[in-house]
Order: sequence, then C-alpha cells, then structure tokens
Amino acid sequence: MDRNAKIYVAGHRGLVGSAIKRRLEKGGYTNVIGRTHKELDLLNQQATNKFFDQERPEYIFLAAAKVGGINANNTYPADFIYQNLQVQNNVIHAAYQCGAKWMCFLGSSCIYPRECAQPIKEDYLLTGPLEPTNEPYAVAKIMGIELCNLYNSGLGTRFVSVMPTNLYGPNDNYDLANSHVLPALIRKAHEAKQKGDSEYAVWGTGNPMREFLYVDDMADACVFLMENNINEGIFNIGSGQDVTIRELAETVMEVVGFKGKIIFDSSKPDGTPRKLLDVSRMAGLGWKAKTSLREGIDLTYQDFLKQSIY
Repeated sequence: MDRNAKIYVAGHRGLVGSAIKRRLEKGGYTNVIGRTHKELDLLNQQATNKFFDQERPEYIFLAAAKVGGINANNTYPADFIYQNLQVQNNVIHAAYQCGAKWMCFLGSSCIYPRECAQPIKEDYLLTGPLEPTNEPYAVAKIMGIELCNLYNSGLGTRFVSVMPTNLYGPNDNYDLANSHVLPALIRKAHEAKQKGDSEYAVWGTGNPMREFLYVDDMADACVFLMENNINEGIFNIGSGQDVTIRELAETVMEVVGFKGKIIFDSSKPDGTPRKLLDVSRMAGLGWKAKTSLREGIDLTYQDFLKQSIY
C-alpha cells in the first residue's frame, strides 16, 4: 500500500477510531485525517457530502457511532437507531460518490440472534430474534452491513464489514450512566477502593458469559484487512475466549487492588446469556488477537487513572 494515501478515520477520537489512528500511524501511514464532531457533523448529509467531495479520501474506517451499554440502549432507543442509521447512510453513500478505493464498516457482535449457537459464525446473521436490550443499535448495524453488501454487488464498491466483540481500552467511556460493562466495573472497583468500601455492586447475576477484545487488537485486525486487500464480506473480530461476568469482575478487582466483595444485583438485566464469536474466518487469513484479558485490563486501568475527572 501507498503509505501516503489519504485515509479518513470517522470517529478518530473514540475508543475504536483512536486505536485505528494509532495503528495506522505506527504502520507508517502519513496522511491520516479525522474531524471532530464540531468540525463535521456526520448526521448532516450536506456537510458530509461536502467533506468527501473536498477531501476525497481513498480509504475509510467508519468507526463513528452512538454506542453504550444496556442502560443507555434502554434509555435512548430511538437515538441509537436514528443516529447510527443517519451516520452510516451519509458516510457509505458519500464514500461511493467520491470513488473511495476501500472502506471498513464497524459493526458489533450484537447483530447476531440472542439464542444462536455458540461460538457465533458470521452466517448466523438474521437467523433469529435479537437481544431486546440492544435491538435498536443492532438493527442499525445490520442495515449498515446490508448497505455495504448491496453497494458492493450493485455499484462495484469495495466495502468490508467487521463485527467486533466487546471492546475496551484507552479512550473508553467510564460514565456509569452509559458505559459498557468492563469500563463500568473498573470505575466501580476503583471508587470502592478509594472510599474504603467493603463491597461493590455489579448488574445482573454474574452468570452471563462475554468475550472481550483489547481495542488495539481490533485496530490491528482492521488495518490487516486493508493491507491484505480484503474487499468484501463480514468478519468477526474477537479473542475466541470468553469469561463469566463474575470472573471478569474478580479480575478487575485484582488489577485495581480492591479487597472487598462483589454484590450482584439480580434485579438488573443480564442481557444475552452468552456471546462468543467464531473467529475462524480471520484466523484463516492469518490474523489473531495478541493481548490477554488480564494484560488489557491493566493497560485500561492505567488509562483510567490518567483521566483526572475520575
């Protein structure tokens, strides 16, 4: 690849986008561009078209999205479906119009049916009902995948879709009102330690099983697909291993240094019972995750400590 090619990372300040930007710069790419929300509102089709017409990026990573955990999804369902659909439609169509060489659309493992077989293969998409607690977000992401597929088949684009498992790492959101489970546990354990509490509360029963992937590994997978000229299709991106929420909370406690105990609030929803991705398609291409869960949590906690707001 031409290391001077113009590459646009949509959402370059977020968890995923910032990791992709770091990976590209580490790989020697010298023309990586991004825009803040203040500089470019991707919900605005006219502004999005103008940006693409002026900049004409050759490669695009669509990591801009409205994201959040169970609480955020349940509280703002209309926002999750509307904003994600709007951003996706605007960027995907603008990428086609400007003649982009390649694009990576970032989806989510929540696109798969709630009760599908484990580990989850890419072919299980649209084979059953979704998990209700994040259905609006999942529907939006499914529409993004379908849009990429249809543009590829009908308009000759080269758009690939990646479905990451639960991501975490630097630049994560630690706001308890709308964060995902792992950053929320890090903050809860840290604050319990600081206050000298004897316990901290975790949503649900602790029994659901989840797979986690350090975000820099996710970024590496995306760039791997670009550099290996993978031009279409859906690819699960994960570690291939999962843990219970109880085990996750206990590991967070160890990393943070909290010596108390965990109280599980079973009045709160568990979400999907299990969600483990089949990552054999990526493995077949020669890619696999490198960062262990314990190492990744430690790195994420160090990032958390740097954020003075907490």
